[in-house]
Amino acid sequence: MSNNTSAEKVTTEYLCQMKRDGRKIAAITAYDYSTAKLADESSMDIVLVGDSLGPTVLGYPNTIPVTLDQSLHHTAAVVRGVARAMVIGDMPFMTYQTGTEQALKNAARYLQEAGADAVKLEGGESIAPTVQRLVTSGVPVLGHIGILPQSLLTEGRYRVQGRGQEEADQLRRDAKALEEAGAFAVVFEGMPLELSRTITAELSIPTIGIGAGCYCDGQIQVVHDLLGLTEESETPRHAKQYADLAVQTRKAFDKYIDEVKNSRFPDDQHSFK
Repeated sequence: MSNNTSAEKVTTEYLCQMKRDGRKIAAITAYDYSTAKLADESSMDIVLVGDSLGPTVLGYPNTIPVTLDQSLHHTAAVVRGVARAMVIGDMPFMTYQTGTEQALKNAARYLQEAGADAVKLEGGESIAPTVQRLVTSGVPVLGHIGILPQSLLTEGRYRVQGRGQEEADQLRRDAKALEEAGAFAVVFEGMPLELSRTITAELSIPTIGIGAGCYCDGQIQVVHDLLGLTEESETPRHAKQYADLAVQTRKAFDKYIDEVKNSRFPDDQHSFK
């Protein structure tokens, strides 16, 4: 477990109180024990085991091929590294869309097997009945509207949502439906900042933005983008790079290879006698 055991555990009520107090929520994705432990020790509020696991860790072209078992495996690893932050499992494509019974069964595995604190589902009004059933059954749910990565094949591409009045009105209805269904917070992905500002003010639950501007109650970023572990050309506009670990990692690998090839590693200091 992390060393961050003295701090108050982040819960759904804690996050709602943060919104009421005007304190921003810091969230990040993570997919392994070591990264989650570092995030938790830095007092991250939320660690999401996103289905971005697919393209960032598993080498898939998008999030759609991620399976339930893969997601659970990585969620359990993250849970083992976290003491304070809320750990949320991102339910993969077609693990909750075909009915509430399927959603209940699969969501329960995140809490019982992986030890997650909550699950995340994509969708608005159409998914609200499922959200309500999960919440009334004891499963905390984080909603997600705007760009829906699991709908990539039907949308054809990722694009900012809500620029037109009809789409904006629908997103407002989606957000309200999720709140009424019992979601404890909602992710806004790829939305105009003024729209996210309006909806954030209309909701009593926190909003967490990714490419949705500064007026959300919190922000979430993919850890690989934040740390510079992806190629610069692949970093989305909304992501800010706080380190360039890809460059540093390549330098370390090059130095290691050179020392091995030229018999400079291991030396006496790194050998046993």
